[in-house]
Amino acid sequence: MVIEVVGLGATLFCHGLPRSDEEILTSLTPEERWRPMFAGVEQRLVVCGHTHAQSDRVLGGVRVVNAGSVGMPYEGRAGAYWALLGPDVRLRRTDYDIRAAEAELRGGGWPGVDDFLRNSLLEPADPLQIAESLERQAEGV
Repeated sequence: MVIEVVGLGATLFCHGLPRSDEEILTSLTPEERWRPMFAGVEQRLVVCGHTHAQSDRVLGGVRVVNAGSVGMPYEGRAGAYWALLGPDVRLRRTDYDIRAAEAELRGGGWPGVDDFLRNSLLEPADPLQIAESLERQAEGV
């Protein structure tokens, strides 16, 4: 979806990347792989997510911002990671009561809740290890 953002202009929002909601872009993605991901994009700002790690990069003249994740951040510490847009981009982090969130999730009956909590909120993964793992996945290794 394209939305006009005050101070930033026409901004493309997508879950993954412009050509695929499942495509992976990390801080380690090499130029030969990211360049085709943005072919044909007319907007100078793209806001995406999917990999749960905040970033703000310029790739081939396109500013690409990953807003991060509120519930499953791959940042090395728990919290709500998000982006404030207009008139510029500010990557933000907000603390919240992790134990209350844990109790709420455990009370929902979700079968995978223990793994989810361990890998995202209670024992946050190392961001570099996550990026390396996602890059291997993207390369089909």
